[in-house]
Amino acid sequence: MPSDIPADLIARYRAADYRAGSDSAAIMLRIDQYSESLSQLFAASGQQCAVFITACNPGSQPCSLEMNRAAHTRLRDELSRHASQVIEGTGSDPSGAWPPEQSLLALGVDLATAQALGRQFGQNAIVWAGADAIPRLVLLR
Repeated sequence: MPSDIPADLIARYRAADYRAGSDSAAIMLRIDQYSESLSQLFAASGQQCAVFITACNPGSQPCSLEMNRAAHTRLRDELSRHASQVIEGTGSDPSGAWPPEQSLLALGVDLATAQALGRQFGQNAIVWAGADAIPRLVLLR
């Protein structure tokens, strides 16, 4: 499906590091790559899907720290109504061109709900994984 998102921005989303949790228990997600740690989390939680999502910098337009923090809090509150478990995380640009964004890994959020939440928070894309534990970039515009 064609997208209004510039190809270079999509490439950055694909190359980003998506990390949930901290320290040795952190789960690192890479687009289109099987995640053993996510698969294990699915097995332990009884869930078969998850969304990695941010509310920061809607439309990839930089916002103030205060605006991003407030949006993150609203997203976390919204996800608590849809997810069985929510884990704090960050999305990072390995090149360092973009600062890390506060993000959340939410278990048990189906694709349609994940897409609706991404759009509600003005995001260009989300990362969603089904039972195969392969994170996929889902473009929203």
